[in-house]
Amino acid sequence: MTVQKENKMGTMPVGKLLVTMSVPMMLSMLVQALYNVVDSVFVSRIEEDALTAVSMAFPMQTLMIALGVGMGVGVNALLSKSLGEKDYELVNKSATNGIFLALLSYLVFLVIGFTLVEPFYRFQTDSENIVQYGVTYLKICCTLSFGVYMQIIFERLLQSTGKTFYNMITQATGAVINMIMDPILIFGLLGAPKMGIAGAATATVFGQITASVLAIIFNIRRNHEVRISFKGFRPDIRVIGRIYQVGLPSIIMQSIGSVMTFGMNKILGMFSSTAVAVFGVYFKLQSFIFMPVFGLNNGMVPIVAFNYGARNRIRMVRTIKLAVLFAVIIMSVGTVIFELFPAQLFALFNASEHMLNMGVPALRIIAVHFPIAAVCIVIGTVFQSLGNGVYSMINSIMRQIVVLLPAAYLLSLTGNVNNVWWSFPIAEMMSLIVTLFFLVKINKDIISQVPDGAP
Repeated sequence: MTVQKENKMGTMPVGKLLVTMSVPMMLSMLVQALYNVVDSVFVSRIEEDALTAVSMAFPMQTLMIALGVGMGVGVNALLSKSLGEKDYELVNKSATNGIFLALLSYLVFLVIGFTLVEPFYRFQTDSENIVQYGVTYLKICCTLSFGVYMQIIFERLLQSTGKTFYNMITQATGAVINMIMDPILIFGLLGAPKMGIAGAATATVFGQITASVLAIIFNIRRNHEVRISFKGFRPDIRVIGRIYQVGLPSIIMQSIGSVMTFGMNKILGMFSSTAVAVFGVYFKLQSFIFMPVFGLNNGMVPIVAFNYGARNRIRMVRTIKLAVLFAVIIMSVGTVIFELFPAQLFALFNASEHMLNMGVPALRIIAVHFPIAAVCIVIGTVFQSLGNGVYSMINSIMRQIVVLLPAAYLLSLTGNVNNVWWSFPIAEMMSLIVTLFFLVKINKDIISQVPDGAP
């Protein structure tokens, strides 16, 4: 067997390691957030109904990403832990079975794209104009989603071995291509056909496909700790089970986010389609704050999982504490921006006076919970890293289904849409209590049982 050199996740100083692992992911996530916003900025120039249609697509797109990212979380945790244990056969099986699962996920949304997109929109709105915009946009995103699934799995393979710099390149390239193609295809610039909202969807999937091709090339040429070969491949039920032991709670957790968004769209739709558009704009804007934290998490997961496998508690705990500190700082900056500049943020989306009057208080109210969310997000990811994703799942169900949606509905009965936004801080406070309870339990059951190890 080829002798493998010691992985940096077990030797580099923790602070430096977390920064070097996370910063490329945070930068790439920021670019991702930028192209999400730019996408909606250009769509808003078509008309407000087009922006509303894109906002209504968010639950389905969230579900699409949930299948891929949840599976990727499972592959990431299993592969990194296997590296820490020096079980290189399991490393390679984790990779090939993960790719197989990504292809199955695409087939699911290929079918959805041809069968369920129109009913999905008609259940949310009676506006024929919004339905037509939405069906055109979402059908393209679903039927050509193979790019996003290949991008997710091959980027996770790079993350799992600590090569997050290449993820930054793939994600940034895909996002930049999307941003360039958006105005060209939407408005028919440079001799291209004027495609309208279909152009926005086409630009999105083209960027995803380009990023996936780059991620595949980087794995083949640079990721030598993973050997990908499908010669004689058969799905390994044991490996798939271990992937979904961690990944399934993540899939359910993110799918719950899809249900929450769908429910909020229905509640806000009782006020006006503008309220739905405001909610959609909020989600685009908050991605600038949340995406860097998710990037931080992506850098943290392999470090925690690797040192768990290598039986080194000191490095695990230091990584977790630093990740929480960095996340709270990032989210606090986000709160300040949302509180001071809400009107300027909405002006990016060609907001009418009516949308501004509704959107400005929305951003200021919701942003109160950002620093609390930082703690919950990081600790929830720690649960997944240690193979206890079910804790995150329970917390997510309680926050979004048990508290957030009922609170939003009850507050909507006051007849003032501004009151609905308070459901977010209310739900996040409950989430913090549950998160801290589970943290105490997992520290007692798992973390404290791991030997100290070398710092």
